[in-house]
Amino acid sequence: MGKHPMAGAPAGTGLQWQARLPEAACLPMTSESSSAKTALPAHAAAADAALPLRPRRVEQIIAGQPTSDGAGVKLTRVLTQNLQRRLDPFLMLDAFGSDRPGDYIAGFPDHPHRGFETVTYMIAGRMRHRDSAGHEGLLENGGVQWMTAGRGVIHSEMPEQEAGVMEGFQLWLNLPGRDKMQPPWYRDFPAGELPRYTSAAGVAVTVIAGASGGVTGAVTRQAAAPLYLDLHFPDGGARFVQPLPADHNAFVYVYRGTAEVGGQPVPVQRMAILANEPQADGGVVETTGPARALLIAGRPLGEPIAQYGPFVMNTAAEIHQAVQDFHAGRLGR
Repeated sequence: MGKHPMAGAPAGTGLQWQARLPEAACLPMTSESSSAKTALPAHAAAADAALPLRPRRVEQIIAGQPTSDGAGVKLTRVLTQNLQRRLDPFLMLDAFGSDRPGDYIAGFPDHPHRGFETVTYMIAGRMRHRDSAGHEGLLENGGVQWMTAGRGVIHSEMPEQEAGVMEGFQLWLNLPGRDKMQPPWYRDFPAGELPRYTSAAGVAVTVIAGASGGVTGAVTRQAAAPLYLDLHFPDGGARFVQPLPADHNAFVYVYRGTAEVGGQPVPVQRMAILANEPQADGGVVETTGPARALLIAGRPLGEPIAQYGPFVMNTAAEIHQAVQDFHAGRLGR
């Protein structure tokens, strides 16, 4: 996913790229977080009582921005560009979901990427991936597609359905400078191949990346050490605890029901950014009823971010080179 890099750019002129240097960020809590707290059921409060801990508090709650991408696919951009440094190594999180074919049927025709990875998690629907490196795969209900753009790839993501619900997420994970020009890589993980477990409190956990509850995810990465969990809470509610290194950036996105994160109420379709505090050693998500949420965390790379559309590098010069390579037909070879 991602728009054509030359859309709106004057021919032969400087690009509208953004370079961001490492900086500390401390964002205020929004007024959205002041709703009344609901008491948790006894079994949820007792579950995992021996685990952290000193849970992280919520620093900010984000609503996301409705937008469209590709050939007009309607979606919500939850993690936007202004949060890239705060949530380093993550660059973007899009949530898409509709039962109206007109919102998604045009899909994402051929477009390029360089310098990062994309992780597409399909809750419901069918989408076909094809790319210039010769990879092809069908992403279906509950499956994950992990693509490393590396030095460059041109790909398409097109729906293979004409009706029904299409719902899912796409996460962009940055690569460190030393890895940005590695060869492209791609892997499909059908739902049945994704590692899963159920916690003692009854939370069904899908481990897409990283490790949780002694279960290693489908993908691991050394540099950013990403953690990507999909949490399904039972009808009676439950408490889920995940240890997190204090220096890793982390957030929770609630996409069904409501939850409390670190004791703070978080409404549906909201992202809660977890504060980075030296004394905190984990994240806690609690519900009083059925709910679903993503818990995502990773080690910040601490490198400059230069982005122009679907190209993410460290410097302006590298961005210009990426665009030149694309126009010269060198991207994706």
